[in-house]
Amino acid sequence: MNFIIRQLLSFPAIPALALIFLLPALEASIFLGFVFPGETAVILGGVLASQHRFPVWLAALTAGVGAIAGDSVGYWVGRKYGHQLLSHIPKRLLKPESVHKTVDFIAKRGGLGVFIGRFTTALRVLVPGAAGMAEMPYRKFLLFNVLGGLSWAALYTALGYVAGVNYGSVMKDASLTSSLVLAAVVVALAGYGAYRHFGPMLRKTGQDAAD
Repeated sequence: MNFIIRQLLSFPAIPALALIFLLPALEASIFLGFVFPGETAVILGGVLASQHRFPVWLAALTAGVGAIAGDSVGYWVGRKYGHQLLSHIPKRLLKPESVHKTVDFIAKRGGLGVFIGRFTTALRVLVPGAAGMAEMPYRKFLLFNVLGGLSWAALYTALGYVAGVNYGSVMKDASLTSSLVLAAVVVALAGYGAYRHFGPMLRKTGQDAAD
């Protein structure tokens, strides 16, 4: 991985942008994320932007579009060939029960599962194919795929941009950052759900007390 990182940082702008697009795109479509997490390329895109190789917004957009495109491929592969592929993938690389658990996760969480899955490495690789296997409507998948892909790309590009030459510490803490973001999303959604559930009851209680 260190060799790939050094090579990417030494590339001119256009080849570097091509890799910033390609690595997140390949993450879910061919399970590359188990070997080389796409967030590494996104962070390095931010680092290169801090060196004025290209605008930071272009790095984030390139990574986001790559992630969205790759996940769309993963979705259609999972929908058409998912069950067939499971029987041919060596268990040491991907355990069928992991895929089945992810399919169940998507079936229960729907579009929210697609969004949340973008921020954890293992789920990010498996969720698109699992969504296809769960026969989630593509329009619904695409909506949450776009929201998750762009948010994820913007976050890690910004981290790389701010870190600059100290990108190593950001990569080391990338999983922690993902966990914190995921926890914040879950807490916000739980709070919103509680408000939707208890809000009308509390307002009614307040009105009754006022009367």
